[in-house]
Amino acid sequence: MAAFLYRLGHWAARRRGLVVLLWVAVLAAVGVGGLTAPGASKGDSSMPGIESQQAYDLMQERFPGTSADGAGATVVFVAPNGQKVTATDNRAAVEEAVKSLSTGAQVASVADPFESDAVSKDGSTAYATVTYTVSSDDVTDASRTAVNQAAGQARAAGLTVETGGSAMEAHEGLSGVAEIIGISVAAVVLLITFGSLAAAGLPLLTAIVGVAVSLFAIMLLANPLGLSSDTSTLGMMLGLAVGIDYALFVVSRYREERTRGRSPKESTGRAVGTAGSSVVFAGLTVVIALAGLSVVGIPMLTQMGLAAAGAVAIAVLAALTLVPACLAFWPDAVLSRSARKALKHGRHTQAATIPTVPADGEAPEAGRGNLGTRWARFVLRRPLPVLILGVLGLGALAVPAASLQLGMPGDEAKSTSTTQRRAYDALAEGFGPGFNGPLTVVVDAKGAPDPEAAVNAISEKIAHTPGVVSVSPANLNQAGDTAVFRATPTTSPTDAKTKTLVTSIRAERPALETDTSATFEVTGTTALNIDVAAKVQSALVPYLIVVVGLAIVLLLVVFRSVAVPLKAALGFLLSVLAALGTVVLVFQQGHLASLFGVQQTGPIMSLMPIFLVGIVFGLAMDYEVFLVSRMREAYTRGESARQAVVSGFRHSARVVVAAALIMIAVFSGFVTENGSMVKMIGFGLATAVLLDAFVVRMTIVPAVLALLGDKAWWLPKWLDRLLPRVDVEGEALDHHPEEQAPAPDHSEREPAQAGR
Repeated sequence: MAAFLYRLGHWAARRRGLVVLLWVAVLAAVGVGGLTAPGASKGDSSMPGIESQQAYDLMQERFPGTSADGAGATVVFVAPNGQKVTATDNRAAVEEAVKSLSTGAQVASVADPFESDAVSKDGSTAYATVTYTVSSDDVTDASRTAVNQAAGQARAAGLTVETGGSAMEAHEGLSGVAEIIGISVAAVVLLITFGSLAAAGLPLLTAIVGVAVSLFAIMLLANPLGLSSDTSTLGMMLGLAVGIDYALFVVSRYREERTRGRSPKESTGRAVGTAGSSVVFAGLTVVIALAGLSVVGIPMLTQMGLAAAGAVAIAVLAALTLVPACLAFWPDAVLSRSARKALKHGRHTQAATIPTVPADGEAPEAGRGNLGTRWARFVLRRPLPVLILGVLGLGALAVPAASLQLGMPGDEAKSTSTTQRRAYDALAEGFGPGFNGPLTVVVDAKGAPDPEAAVNAISEKIAHTPGVVSVSPANLNQAGDTAVFRATPTTSPTDAKTKTLVTSIRAERPALETDTSATFEVTGTTALNIDVAAKVQSALVPYLIVVVGLAIVLLLVVFRSVAVPLKAALGFLLSVLAALGTVVLVFQQGHLASLFGVQQTGPIMSLMPIFLVGIVFGLAMDYEVFLVSRMREAYTRGESARQAVVSGFRHSARVVVAAALIMIAVFSGFVTENGSMVKMIGFGLATAVLLDAFVVRMTIVPAVLALLGDKAWWLPKWLDRLLPRVDVEGEALDHHPEEQAPAPDHSEREPAQAGR
């Protein structure tokens, strides 16, 4: 692989104009196509294989012309100063608002609260339900404005009015603050790391180009493939993070090769051949992990995973072609000031070939070395205490994950400054906490001798189930063989008791089916969230086994070692569990919640654990490959196992730290977004990268390798023969004829300094 990528880097440098032109052409093509393409649809929100989805499908089949998940708006009226909404003036204001709501072009019907029994027992609160003829994605701004105007009329009459419901959810994109924060911090980190504006700007430039291509491509494919408007969020988040990091590693290796006296083109080829090999393997792990999300069987998750995988693949391609092309345009600008000065005077800091290592295995270095070298030596002197401390620390953070509760945050998780949250609170106060999460029961009485009697029997039984406040009258279809009614729980939608209630109601089905010859299914938003959480939870362990197994196989091929893959997989599990525990601490238990703008604690988003496993797996393997490949490179060239750890840190620690800080900055920026899902994902990923990069890869990894010594690189001979040989360290390039830089002026040449 190293030889092939070396030739690719050479070609990109030689044909730099063509490469840049091709990228510009692709960007222009997908840009025009994406901007002119129809907007993203709601996407496939179905959840195959769960009872809630089956009930939705049955409703659509037996109640033609209605939509099980159609748009609706709820307008909540609260009387002032202890008055009642049934008072003459207040009632007139409510009825006037209902009349205004009925005039909307997309409105199918409006339920008057005084006719639909939608007034609280104490008379303080009432609500009107607006049903639309279109889905929530197709509700126009004019329809939302009409609701707000009607609410404004009632407010003018002295009532407190709040609005909620799916129709009032304006699907807004990202604010742009996250991207600005991420790019700004990345620029500062790159500038500090490289000491050169050009070197700092190049990874940012190529990453932005890659992300732009990805986002325009998603926009172009959104309508024909049914991608949701949320699909681009994860693609942007990951594409920007890995795009900067992958370019960073190539640029860093290029600078290193230049200081060894090699020509710009030769340095470019070797940078792509060595660091590029690591980029390919690291990117491959991310792509496979994200594409593997499709095994869960949730279409929305599959869409987001594949879109993000495409963004990562484009980032890899940019690092292998666009970065070397740009390096060829500015071969010296990306070097530090001291390196440019040395080149100007015909000096370089290291020999063009790596020096041999004495028989004792210790590198011929003097001095303290850089910070990475000093840290590695510190860990090597105390490997066992460092290992124990790191494992115990991550284990402590992972403990809260044992109390993980999965669900889907709703209006209760929004800021109290939003009308949706205030409407939620007003309904909960006026009608009870379970009012915001009613259960929809769909009765299939097609095989019953008396369908109406069967429906009544099922409705009465569910009404007497502990935990049910009330049951609405059943609504039969025209054929008279299917009915729908609502059961209101005593507890809120996210309460664990509501989940128990759903289980209890479903447990009554066999007996009722025997007695009535009819069956029923429980659905609704609350039941749907419970079913999705259960499905994701059941898929989490198999998915974890798949990705961990994949990690072991890939790292076996890359490092030709048994211990290194096992250690990497265990470290990955530690970092994932610790990150998940931290998410539970903040978003579920509420510790430091206000610091991160979390308005309401509750269950963790159902898809969060699976996202965390898939994404962190790829990112963890990034750092493992980048850091340990330099150790492997040093070991295969004659250094002792312990000294190889020091060499790996000397060459890679600074760049890995910079890459981790950039990823943390990019992901942390999304914590500033208003959407609870985006906020939670951003926080979880930033925490996972922090723990994996600094605790696992930079601390636990060198400690384990120090304890294992040469055994860390042991591989059975029979397995060595079976595994394909992939040259990630660039051994093949040692025998490759290289293009040398012009011969330096030896009269001015200074002795090379070790460790520079």
